[in-house]
Amino acid sequence: MATSISRSRALASALRPAKPSVQVRNDQAIRCLSNTARQYVAMPKESPNLRKAPRDHIGTLKAPIVNPADKYQSKSDNMHRYGAWVMGCLPKYVQQFSVWKDELTIYISPSGVYPVFSFLKYNTAAEFTQVSTVTAADYPTREKRFEIVYNLLSVRHNSRIRVKTYADEASPVPSITGLFDGANWYEREVYDLYGVFFAGHPDLRRIMTDYGFEGHPLRKDFPLTGYTEIRYDEEKKRIVTEPLELTQAFRNFEGGSSAWEPVGAGQDRTPESFKLPTPKPEEKKEEEKK
Repeated sequence: MATSISRSRALASALRPAKPSVQVRNDQAIRCLSNTARQYVAMPKESPNLRKAPRDHIGTLKAPIVNPADKYQSKSDNMHRYGAWVMGCLPKYVQQFSVWKDELTIYISPSGVYPVFSFLKYNTAAEFTQVSTVTAADYPTREKRFEIVYNLLSVRHNSRIRVKTYADEASPVPSITGLFDGANWYEREVYDLYGVFFAGHPDLRRIMTDYGFEGHPLRKDFPLTGYTEIRYDEEKKRIVTEPLELTQAFRNFEGGSSAWEPVGAGQDRTPESFKLPTPKPEEKKEEEKK
């Protein structure tokens, strides 16, 4: 038994690798592996600090001067020619047109809404068969305070056109639902939020606000707090509507001032090339005496 143990120890000592007699330097480290032998791995030197490294000298930048207007020069010229052509075809209704970049806008009178839109839809050089949006803007200082904006799309020619007309609280605008079915809800929205009446609309009623709502919220003279308050009455166990008795703060609509700007006349920074004369309103026809 003692002989077998001594033999196994001798075999184990023979198989065990000898310890290397190597001195450890400062730039070396000992790494312990699965066996008992020492292995020396050279550690990399400290990398230089890139923040303090010298940088290559960069000369003066020579970037070409690019005018953004040159990008739309060719499209703008085509839009000017097309606007002049539309104005020449309908001189009775088209009062003026403007081009900004690649956007064409024509200004028409309210009486020319149906003839102009019929021309833009059925003429082979136009074919604006889809109405994208119908919206409005309120300018209280103008004689015709509401500006109705139509955006049309021509799938055939892959182009768009914007048509603008004007109205006030009393004068209606002809409806285009007979030409574009998609304008039905758009006109209802303009009527609900601005109070513009569209003559000939098949179902002109509110679409955005609640039942029994008073006023038109997107008008500039609409009170910021509204006219009524909706709350839950604990005694009646239902929602009730009560009138508000809050005073309305004075707001100045001159010079394009807003709620976030100081009250004042303001300054018009529109370039002279983009300023257009205000179209004269149509003369009201005298009613024939019966």
